[in-house]
Amino acid sequence: MQFHWARFALAGTLSVCGAEVLAQGLGTNIQLGPRPFFLVEEMADSPLKTKLQSCSNGPFTKTGFSIGHRGAPLMFPEHTKESYQAAARMGAGVVECDVTFTKDKQLVCRHAQNDLHTTTNILATPLAAKCTRPFTPFDAVKKAPASAECRTSDITLAEFKTLRGKMDAFNPMAATVAEFMAGTANWRTDLYSGPTSGTLMTHQESIALFKSLGVKMTPELKSASVPMPFDGFTQQAYAQKMLDEYKAAGVPPSQVFAQSFDKNDILYWIRSEPAFGAQAVFLDSANSLAELPDLDKLLAYRRDGIRIVAPPIFALLATQDGKLVASNYARNAKQAGLEIITWSLERSGLMATGKGGWYYQGVNQAVQREGDTMQALDVLAKDVGVLGIFSDWPATVTYYANCMGLK
Repeated sequence: MQFHWARFALAGTLSVCGAEVLAQGLGTNIQLGPRPFFLVEEMADSPLKTKLQSCSNGPFTKTGFSIGHRGAPLMFPEHTKESYQAAARMGAGVVECDVTFTKDKQLVCRHAQNDLHTTTNILATPLAAKCTRPFTPFDAVKKAPASAECRTSDITLAEFKTLRGKMDAFNPMAATVAEFMAGTANWRTDLYSGPTSGTLMTHQESIALFKSLGVKMTPELKSASVPMPFDGFTQQAYAQKMLDEYKAAGVPPSQVFAQSFDKNDILYWIRSEPAFGAQAVFLDSANSLAELPDLDKLLAYRRDGIRIVAPPIFALLATQDGKLVASNYARNAKQAGLEIITWSLERSGLMATGKGGWYYQGVNQAVQREGDTMQALDVLAKDVGVLGIFSDWPATVTYYANCMGLK
């Protein structure tokens, strides 16, 4: 089996060893669970639904088109060992560790340097005393929400490893720490956030785990919440340290898709680590359609040596006659010679009631039912031609990719 992203190899400059990777770890023992089948049955009647139904008996194998966004955080606490393992079991051929650093400048997997108060149990431990801002309860008089801020840079690696991951959430009306930590959305679950689960990981540990699972790796260098340089640790040293840990672990650059929202990080990798930089992923930070780059800017990215961009889903979808189609941004990116991945499927909660929310802005009116997730996936794959899709529940993308022969 070849890794799907191999098709952007550009005159052979990138080598992708999917067959070798798939010979390790989980192999073809893929467990999708009921959700993808539920979504297919929820679709409106159409040729696409019929096609997807025809694939219900499998077989299902791992695919590089399916990317575990923070693991599998629809159900498991993000960036934990359990979340990563779940993503791989669901057939994700690529798994993400968001990378930040501790007080002693060690790299760890967290979505943000300053999210420990919402993604771990730190506020319920003695380490709460070290947080940048302590817990403050909801103020009913001032209508000020409950708050806290706990950074990985507030604690050492040894201290970080004593914490447990939980679902990323908080209760803004909380009067106590326990209430603050109990804000999980009702369409997620805390079943896997107990005191003996939610295992936090260093970046090095994630590399070893991903190697054992036979998946490729897409680390995202997160922006620091502290001024840089931090105790002499510069931004470039930070960007280099992340790649050095792959080299030390013997991971070929072809197995690593380094990401950043900071263009300077991408350009640094292109200049200083061209083997890694050749497939570095420039994440788009647009929060609305109006903020998306135009064709001229996308052409400039390509001139700078950037090959892959990763906008949010809303950037790539539009509507025509009430149906989802590829957007102008998607066409512009292709015209500029850029390949595309996108984020993040199944992060919007209930589609029928929320109309897809932020991730489907601009096309909310076309979202009617849970099964529309599969329709969006089909447009992204066929009309936009993305290389891969980040998902909070990778089994859904795995099901689709296997049915459509995407490797």
